[in-house]
Amino acid sequence: MSLANGRPYLAIPGPSVMPEEVLRAMHRAAPNIYEGDLIEMTAGLIPDLRYVARSQGHVAIYIANGHGAWEAALANVIAPGERVLVPATGRFGHGWAEVAEGQGIAVDLMDFGKRAPVDLSRLEAALRADKTHEIKAVLATHVDTSTSVRNDIAGMRAVLDAVGHPAFLMADCIASLACDRFEMDAWGVDVMVAGSQKGLMVPPGLSFVFFSDKAADARRRMERVSRYWDWTNRADPQMFYQYFGGTAPTHHLFGLRAALDLIKTEGIEAIWARHETLARAIWAACETWGQTGPLELNIADADLRSRAVTALRIGAPHGSALRQWVQDNAGVTLGIGLGMAEPGDPAWHGFFRIGHMGHVNAHMILGALGAIESGLIALDIPHGPGGMAAAARVIAGR
Repeated sequence: MSLANGRPYLAIPGPSVMPEEVLRAMHRAAPNIYEGDLIEMTAGLIPDLRYVARSQGHVAIYIANGHGAWEAALANVIAPGERVLVPATGRFGHGWAEVAEGQGIAVDLMDFGKRAPVDLSRLEAALRADKTHEIKAVLATHVDTSTSVRNDIAGMRAVLDAVGHPAFLMADCIASLACDRFEMDAWGVDVMVAGSQKGLMVPPGLSFVFFSDKAADARRRMERVSRYWDWTNRADPQMFYQYFGGTAPTHHLFGLRAALDLIKTEGIEAIWARHETLARAIWAACETWGQTGPLELNIADADLRSRAVTALRIGAPHGSALRQWVQDNAGVTLGIGLGMAEPGDPAWHGFFRIGHMGHVNAHMILGALGAIESGLIALDIPHGPGGMAAAARVIAGR
């Protein structure tokens, strides 16, 4: 007998739970890619993607994961041999830096560790030291999925402006878009990358690059851009196939249409507020459990935490043991502690993450927390009492 039988809950930080509306939209026969509903529908995706990003700028869609979006963003504005500055706050800052190096771009890496955001004073010092403006872009991760830290993107723009540095501000919003508040135009972001599989609630396979007029002008000055990664035709297609550099990702587009309809119906401000409340319920439970025992939120300051993912420390072997128990006995899959330790290191088993992005509501979060508390009890992991009550008070508005 297993209490896991029934509808499973994938509480990892992406791919996220897909709404029934998205699944139904994708469950259809292959469409005509030359005329008809698909062509008309695709043009309507662009203004709704702008709505989610809070931008009036340009949008390019790629058949790729987030790594593809990283490469596309760089390929259009940074030439091989040019230099970028990467303030890293976890695994994914390093990942974007590695992609840049693979394109022949010189990388200045500033590592702020796994438990803190970008230090804006250090960023300012690095930019002031660049007297000849060799740094062409700052590649910043809005939310690092591995550490759950949330960086101050608007603050980075303020630093660039205060220094008078012309570098592009490029933001990775793969984990944060449609979860954490993000204001592309108001925050002065030149290029933003995102993926379909988190806050947008669509299977992995689509990625997006949003870019400003300033970035579009820089693209026109580039000597050469790979035909596939070139965002020019994708953002301003003269023929339908140019949106995608070839055959359209048909069923992903139908799913994206359904997801954007849900987002527009709820409203982006309401979505941000929902994620805020659900995140605070999780933090309240975890902080209560951690009063007596080894559980600890990776980011101590709530103002610096993502509203889409929570990274937790509990010590080896409790992290892996808890994840396994919750999956086997309650049907809830929690995220591994990605990038917090090397897989061969015993310390790797001391971390886990909770994804709370996209299509999630109060009963899903309370159910996941109840499963975690059951696992803590079953495995005799020391923890403070009252975690579920603390979460329920947040949900109740108390």
